[in-house]
Amino acid sequence: MLVLAVVLPVLSSAQVLKPVKWNFSTKQISKDEVQLIFTATIDKPWHLYSQDVPPPPDGPVPTSFVFEKSADYKTIGKVKEPKAIEEYDNQFQATLKYFADKAVFTQNIKVLSAKDFKITGYLEFMCCDDKQCLAPETVDYEFNIKGNPEIVAVAAPDGNQKAVPEANITDSVKPASDTLVKADTLKTGEINQVDAGGMDKNASLWTLFFFSFLAGLAAILTPCVFPMIPMTVTFFLKEKDKVKAKAQALFYGISIILIYTVIGTLVAVTLGANFANFLSTHWIPNVLFFLIFMFFAASFLGMFEITLPSWMINKSDAQADRGGIIGSFFMAFTLVLVSFSCTGPIVGAILVASAGGEVLEPIIGMLGFSLAFALPFTLFAFFPRWLNNMPKSGGWLNSVKVVLGFIELALGLKFLSIADQTYHWGILDREIYLAFWIIIFTLMGFYLLGKLKFSHDSDLKFISVPRLGMAIVTFTFVAYMIPGMFGAPLQALSGYLPPQATHDFDLNKIVRDNIQVYGGSSGGSEEKASALCDKPLYGDILHLPHGLEGYFDYEQALACAAKQQKPVFIDFTGHGCVNCREMEARVWSDPRVLKKLREEFIIVALYVDDKTELPESEWITSAYDGKVKKTIGKKYADYQISKYNINAQPYYVLLDLKGELLVTPKAYDLDVEKFIEFLDNGLAEFKKRQQ
Repeated sequence: MLVLAVVLPVLSSAQVLKPVKWNFSTKQISKDEVQLIFTATIDKPWHLYSQDVPPPPDGPVPTSFVFEKSADYKTIGKVKEPKAIEEYDNQFQATLKYFADKAVFTQNIKVLSAKDFKITGYLEFMCCDDKQCLAPETVDYEFNIKGNPEIVAVAAPDGNQKAVPEANITDSVKPASDTLVKADTLKTGEINQVDAGGMDKNASLWTLFFFSFLAGLAAILTPCVFPMIPMTVTFFLKEKDKVKAKAQALFYGISIILIYTVIGTLVAVTLGANFANFLSTHWIPNVLFFLIFMFFAASFLGMFEITLPSWMINKSDAQADRGGIIGSFFMAFTLVLVSFSCTGPIVGAILVASAGGEVLEPIIGMLGFSLAFALPFTLFAFFPRWLNNMPKSGGWLNSVKVVLGFIELALGLKFLSIADQTYHWGILDREIYLAFWIIIFTLMGFYLLGKLKFSHDSDLKFISVPRLGMAIVTFTFVAYMIPGMFGAPLQALSGYLPPQATHDFDLNKIVRDNIQVYGGSSGGSEEKASALCDKPLYGDILHLPHGLEGYFDYEQALACAAKQQKPVFIDFTGHGCVNCREMEARVWSDPRVLKKLREEFIIVALYVDDKTELPESEWITSAYDGKVKKTIGKKYADYQISKYNINAQPYYVLLDLKGELLVTPKAYDLDVEKFIEFLDNGLAEFKKRQQ
């Protein structure tokens, strides 16, 4: 019984988990269009991440699909997915989308061949439960498809023959990987779970609508728009029939909403629903968006005016004089054109912020903005007496515009930060980012107090109470950010700031290191001994938490352990591993744990999801699945499975100098005392073997 008590926990934890099982099938849509169906069956309590999540290092690995190119078919649009569960994740400080129980992804294709052919490719996904995350997994797929013998060949402009497809496609699909587990196959004509473009009524859309609505209200308080309100109302008061005048005013407001919403729809149709991955990871769109925000901010600060050609405004204004419904529409169109110099930067910012998400986001953003923008014009046209209570135009309108310019400067840095993190440029680390924000909002506070003045500003003899209140709030925000320059976490801003690991001067870490390394001695002259034998491979792009020193290559760590006669501490981890970050924050941060890791072990962090390409000489052929592993992540994910028969992270292994286990490896467990016991047992066993 004692033997069973010791062995059973090991056997139960040492297993390769397969909580997500994939099945593939097809469905005929029309004569020449077929739907490829990817069905994921997900064990409880695991969940599979959506295609639309921030990629590492800010989030988990998104689900993605790769299709091998072929002349036999072409894809129609992007891979669609069902409505995802969306919840805020404290570890990533972001709202993430995921699926539970079952998820059905679909890709429509057009058949271009009269002969039978195969569609091959692979998909990549990542899954987690409430205690652990698994390394990203790649699954091959293969669809056997019959061509349509009735396809007619027609002459192409180059003289070659091309097929006009009318496909007749079978429902049989052959799984192409031994790792797949069969599930119930979807039959032809079965209705799947894909929400094929309907309304995505989730919290993020409501949040976007709310902030877009606020942006619309802010746009009203700009010098290009605010004076237009009484002018517009005068236009409708010319109509003697009050009922007709109110009807025209209502159509005027609807026209404003329609114009802006059409703009959002064009952006949505142009970019598509799954443009998010490209926008969120590639440096070109993010740098472009950064420059667009800087351009808009410069306009708001008075460097130049963004204006449309005068002929366009004049033609629209001429049509507005016709009166009636047509006149109301062109009156709205004229307002949009005339106010472009003030509303353009705000509208552009909304479209930039929303274009990387679902199709609905640009539409919802423009709907929220235009609803708020049209509201005062319509209400004042309905109730013209309210005009008597309106504040008069003045220099305060330009002040609103300048404040918006400062805010656009700050928000635009986020896009440059995304590109910087993804490509490891190192130009916008956390403290540099914070320094920019502190300076921007400090200058904004001085502007509100009248200590800064731009070319379009009026003389400010005194400041109003509301303006003083805004200045107090601004300087309070600056005061909150200042400790972040010394390493304070600033939880309220963590979603906007670069990762803490990019912070060079972390005062808390320096104090902690001195206490832990020097034992809290005062006035001592001892020097800190490095735990490293040589420079770590990939140390320029990979890092350990809490200022720990270590390696990211197994062979290099084992060699250093032999030199220093210390056991090896392997940390199987990942950029997208939520529970790894939680272990590091809540267990590794304990001073006793840090002291042991720093002084008693050679640490090696093996990232199972890193995309860094290995030199060809370091490629390995897996004994587990027979595939060639060409990246750091795939190499060490395969090593974990092959060596320890487990694929979950975090996973901690203690080895002797020969690479043999010292004690039973440990997985996710937030009990600090048990983790210390795990380390102590490993050290005791190591000393015993050395003797």
